[in-house]
Amino acid sequence: MDRKLNLNRAETFSFVNPWIRYFLFFFSFLFWVFSLLIVAIGVYAKVQKATDTVRDTFLIDPAVILIVAGVVMFFITFCGCIGALRENIRLLKTFSFSLTLVFLTQLAIAILGFFYSDQTRDALGKFVKKAIVHYRDDLDLQNLMDYIQKEFKCCGWNNYTDWSWNLYFNCTQTNPSSERCSVPYSCCTPVPGEAVINTMCGFGAQTQNYLEANKSIYPVGCADRAVMWIESHLLLVGALALGLALPQIAGIVLSQILISQIQDEITSVL
Repeated sequence: MDRKLNLNRAETFSFVNPWIRYFLFFFSFLFWVFSLLIVAIGVYAKVQKATDTVRDTFLIDPAVILIVAGVVMFFITFCGCIGALRENIRLLKTFSFSLTLVFLTQLAIAILGFFYSDQTRDALGKFVKKAIVHYRDDLDLQNLMDYIQKEFKCCGWNNYTDWSWNLYFNCTQTNPSSERCSVPYSCCTPVPGEAVINTMCGFGAQTQNYLEANKSIYPVGCADRAVMWIESHLLLVGALALGLALPQIAGIVLSQILISQIQDEITSVL
């Protein structure tokens, strides 16, 4: 009787912890669904555009960035989801390796950005310059720039005269545009009680000096504003970084534990 009971226990015993297995499955499944949503939003935004994106703006197109990020996230979470469900070591190793690679890449970018702040600022400056140059060519890019300038209360990258990089806002005498020497309305300081936004509030702003421009627009560049915002919101930045890192670390640790348990299970059978 005791021998039969021991045999039954040996048959039902498993090295694989079901809690870890199903937690990793639901964890991966949640982010897998989220990745599909990101791809869907990116594709929808791309399709809804009236004109094709200029080739030079392809890499900074918000819709393209969403699609690429969503596809990468879909591949990683798919490996984790199916690997945990089917106890497939290869898929789990792919999931763990990919997630580790993404995490280390983010960590490297953060460290390099901290120690090489001037080079990071120059790189971001090139990104923003492209966004300013093609401001009228891409509606998503235009909305993104407007959002950044309104939220950070800034104008341009270094200052408001950066908008002279744009073909329409260029402040040279030979520019025939009706928006010559202007800045977008998102640079303007809000007027209390204004019901309708005055989209012409930035007209002629580039011809004014800093003190004159300060009366109607935000003359400070977004580079300085971003630094000031980070310095005044260090706790929030730290919380966001931690919130981004913890799920990745959890996924790596859980997948490695599950891989080890599956290997123990295989060894015990052999």
